[in-house]
Amino acid sequence: MHGFSRLGGGANSQSPPSSPRLRRKKSGSTGGGIFANGVDSYELQNYMERFVYVVISAVYRRRGVLLFAPLLYISGMLLYMGTLGFDVVVINKISGGSSRSGPPGSVYRSNQVFKKLWPYMEAESSNGTSYVSLSNVWNPKLRQGWKPCVHQITSQSDSEELPKSNGFLIIEANGGLNQQRLSICDAVAVAGLLNATLVIPYFHLNSVWRDSSKFADIFDEKFFMYALRNHVNVVTALPEDILQRFDNNISNIINLRVKGWSSSTYYLQKVLPKLLELGAVRIAPFSNRLAHAVPSNVQALRCLANFEALRFSETIRTLAAKMVDRMVKNSTSSGGKYISVHLRFEEDMVAFSCCIYDGGEEEQLEMDIARERSWRGKFRKRGRIIKPGAIRMDGKCPLTPLEVGMMLRGMGFDNNTSVYIAAGKIYKADKYMAPLKQMFPRLETKDTIASAEELAPFEGHSSRLAALDYTVCLYSEVFITTQGGNFPHFLIGHRRYLNEGHAKTVKPDKRKLALLFDNPRIRWENFKRPLRDMLHHNDIKGCEIRKASGSLYTYPMPDCMCKQADLKNENNNITQHT
Repeated sequence: MHGFSRLGGGANSQSPPSSPRLRRKKSGSTGGGIFANGVDSYELQNYMERFVYVVISAVYRRRGVLLFAPLLYISGMLLYMGTLGFDVVVINKISGGSSRSGPPGSVYRSNQVFKKLWPYMEAESSNGTSYVSLSNVWNPKLRQGWKPCVHQITSQSDSEELPKSNGFLIIEANGGLNQQRLSICDAVAVAGLLNATLVIPYFHLNSVWRDSSKFADIFDEKFFMYALRNHVNVVTALPEDILQRFDNNISNIINLRVKGWSSSTYYLQKVLPKLLELGAVRIAPFSNRLAHAVPSNVQALRCLANFEALRFSETIRTLAAKMVDRMVKNSTSSGGKYISVHLRFEEDMVAFSCCIYDGGEEEQLEMDIARERSWRGKFRKRGRIIKPGAIRMDGKCPLTPLEVGMMLRGMGFDNNTSVYIAAGKIYKADKYMAPLKQMFPRLETKDTIASAEELAPFEGHSSRLAALDYTVCLYSEVFITTQGGNFPHFLIGHRRYLNEGHAKTVKPDKRKLALLFDNPRIRWENFKRPLRDMLHHNDIKGCEIRKASGSLYTYPMPDCMCKQADLKNENNNITQHT
């Protein structure tokens, strides 16, 4: 049955959602034919007929536009019949679990969808029809034979002695683990560009992350300096003579306010003169202070820093290796392969999103307190209008554990699949994690795969805990990202670097998911179909080359990787030259 035309309800009919996506939604998918204003489909058709009659009568009264009457009539009939697809969302007023109290997305209905679909999920698991083999999830033909070639790209300078330094570069890395990683790698690139000596970056104590860890607590400091020795001078601290020049106080060193995404030309023209004049400069904060598009030699330093020089500290690597090994052993039913999910459903993320779930007034109060605690007054500014339903339908709400589980089961992963959840402290974990565990009994987190004694040295240090999650996700067969951010951006690129350029990552279309989760009357087959298509689409998009505006931390080809054929030719050229 075609949806009703936007022209059919007269002046009193409810306006459709502003999003163009929602205009395509058919009335049949809502499970009813009653509008919110009480006008049923039969009355609507009468109104539409009267409307068309009035329009045509008006046209015939105007002789000058008589020739346009047939065209207007045909257009009106096409709209009336739904051929042109200008559908509006029909609001179902039928009582019961599928009732709507507002526009699409304004009510969290995923639990209703789960209640309806759970018997079908169980049936597929019992007869084995839903099983997706992790060894066959991705099409090997889509791989293009990319291999890391950082050392080949930077080999020309390996035998050359570094020139005399132009001075010392001091930067302050802010944010969480991967925002700090971004600052470190960009600082290496800027130091190489300016021929500066890089001081091991300082870490800003972030008000959200509240982690007092220093560089050496998270990363292997000695290895970092060793890996960069032929390209950038790195020291752990400023020499005494330089410190004395600034009265032994680093804060006396000029802090250059560099704009975000500054070009290499800006650094050469604005920062280098100050560096030569003063002998040391400071840039704090430093996150996102270097443009994506820079000369190839500067990009090569980014590659070297991120994919080769930066590795986690020994304590992190030791425990992370044990966790990966345990996940592999727990995944015997799938050949030692497991999937990992970056789940962003912590209290601060839920609060910042302004999305509404099913916690009622208690949830609203908790979220108001959390927003005021972390972002004082930001969400109470005069004139600011927050529309949770529009946010959800635009795909910007954090997925709940329940929604992640339904998505994976719809894609074909059954209850024997081993799943690792990378997350902070989940908001109301007892309530929201229960259905995910119901769908995937072989579910693990760092708190279940590692003992309390093993995790004790990491407690209170969010960046170190995130490093454990990062490593377990890095070596999973499939990685699922649910909300964006620096964690998945770096992880996707790192996985491409280790997997011949193919990310093996699912980055779901959350707008499509919002439509699926908003329909409690959806059939299991109609639920699965778009999710299987989504999985296939992610397979195709797994191997992508960086565009001019893209980050090599997410897209390491072609800056950090070479195709195997090109790599062989390059090696032959090097051999002939030597």
